[in-house]
Amino acid sequence: MFEYILGELTELSPAHAVVETAGIGYFINISLQTYSTLEGKSSVKLWLHQIVREDAHILYGFADTKERDLFRLLITVSGVGASTARLILSSLTTDEVKAAITTENVNLIKQVKGIGLKTAQRIVVDLKDKVSADESSVQQILSTSNNTLKTEALTALVMLGFTRSAAGKVIDQILKEMGDMPVEDLIKHALKRL
Repeated sequence: MFEYILGELTELSPAHAVVETAGIGYFINISLQTYSTLEGKSSVKLWLHQIVREDAHILYGFADTKERDLFRLLITVSGVGASTARLILSSLTTDEVKAAITTENVNLIKQVKGIGLKTAQRIVVDLKDKVSADESSVQQILSTSNNTLKTEALTALVMLGFTRSAAGKVIDQILKEMGDMPVEDLIKHALKRL
């Protein structure tokens, strides 16, 4: 099993990165979290998880070990494969996923495309004892009065090409200053500030 790869970033998209090391280019599947971290960099270090199937050897790369560890926990849940785990980590930050599991916030997990109620409940039940969220991140998740609003706006802004971290900060700032509003208005306000 590979632990990490260190090399030159030769190609980057929201779904994958190609890292060249020792004259070989490795195609690595990544989440949007990792994509945001890698943007603008030429030399990178990605923590890897390798999946070996009969027809393929697939690499998944992560900007930090915290995200990789959560990915590995998610794929142990029945009904959650590597693609679904990557989608969860693209839709929510590592801290948001951990806080949702710790506080049993099934609705937040269910907002991820392709995750139904039963799968969300299974994730919470199976991982509640294995995941420990930072107290500050749990408070941050709980203090946001409308996570659906934030998630929808954040997803829209990421699809428009903005980085997840920058968009998230702007959305938090707008919600703090102005309170809840329709998602369309939140996106318009965010676009003016980004």
